[in-house]
Amino acid sequence: MKIRSMILLSALLAIAAPLDAQQRRQMTPEQRAAREAARREAMAEPRPIEAMESLWIEELTWMELRDAIQAGHTTALVLTGGVESNGPHLASGKHNYSNRLMGPSVAAALGHTLIAPLVTLEPGNPGRDVMAGNTGPMVSQQTYIAWLTDIGDSLRSMGFTEIYYLGDSGGNLRGMQAAADALNERYGGEPAVFHHVPEFYNHTKVRQYMQEELGIPEEMEYQASSGSDGIHEELSIDAIMSVIDPSSIRFEQRVAAGRATINGISLEPLSELQELGRKIIEYRTGLTVEAIQAFRAGQAR
Repeated sequence: MKIRSMILLSALLAIAAPLDAQQRRQMTPEQRAAREAARREAMAEPRPIEAMESLWIEELTWMELRDAIQAGHTTALVLTGGVESNGPHLASGKHNYSNRLMGPSVAAALGHTLIAPLVTLEPGNPGRDVMAGNTGPMVSQQTYIAWLTDIGDSLRSMGFTEIYYLGDSGGNLRGMQAAADALNERYGGEPAVFHHVPEFYNHTKVRQYMQEELGIPEEMEYQASSGSDGIHEELSIDAIMSVIDPSSIRFEQRVAAGRATINGISLEPLSELQELGRKIIEYRTGLTVEAIQAFRAGQAR
């Protein structure tokens, strides 16, 4: 059995290797049929060990992923973040930190959902934006849309039937919508549908929730887009980041320097900040899941 499994795995690796146009033309019908038969046999090979459970596609083996999709995990999330300047306190990948927590929360709430590898760069003007004060690598809008479109198309080919784009940075919204629109136009909903969920990044509602339901008087206008204190930072993102890694908001250094506040609100004690972060994650998850369920209901009609 071990030898046979190794042979089949080798066959799968061989047939999974991409063929260029010339190689495809050189194959006879018999060779193409044999390649497809080998692929089907390898894909049917039973998993030799117990599966590990994870919501992240990249953490699964190909057999675990195959079995998860066959068991009905056919919804995929594509989360986009970015790297940008956020003042002296926050790691420049703040959106990516947030997505590492928000992705599993949304996936678990939806059920039968897996998460694609994070898209950690955002669109901009490579070579020029740094001169405008925005530090961090980025790609052009054209590249970004092509990237997201290919990711969604790849997930469709793997067997996912619902693909949702969730963005944690305002600059990503246009590209995600463009990718979803392009793929829906290309495939007409068969066998997969694609949707950008802007409710995932509704910070106006998050601020209202914090101020009106939690009674936190953060000194920001609801429509503020760049944070206050003039440093592109606000309490909600600090709280979420503190849950995954307090050093990402330089918590200890800020306390030592007497700078553990943002927008008139103290970040101390850490335990309360992290509890706030968990509440915000839950609230944002609810907004996102509600939007996806509404989309599904619309599709059913």
